[in-house]
Amino acid sequence: QVQLVESGGGLVQAGGSLRLSCAASGNIANIYSMGWYRQAPGKQRESVAHITTGGSTNYADSVKGRFTISRDNAKNTVYLQMYSLKPEDTAVYYCNADVRNSYNVRYNYWGHGTQVSVSS
Repeated sequence: QVQLVESGGGLVQAGGSLRLSCAASGNIANIYSMGWYRQAPGKQRESVAHITTGGSTNYADSVKGRFTISRDNAKNTVYLQMYSLKPEDTAVYYCNADVRNSYNVRYNYWGHGTQVSVSS
């Protein structure tokens, strides 16, 4: 089993910054893509940013130029640095990881989410 634990959410004023972290632990042989999704009240979960093992990244158009995703492969951790936050960034942010375990089974895991609230 693999656990993803997010941290770093909170309440911030518009224009402020936050840094989210997500640490993966458990039966991990390799982690392929890691990423962040978010879900605002009454809306569907949407992709925010992803990063491959090699460091290739992609972002939702709504966060390009404001958010930066990075990862520390040695720590099995992915980060999301968020700048110039807007009220529309308010959501629960979920970590996601594509993991292969020691039994060579590949599975997609989710964290429980961390709340980000941006006040105007």
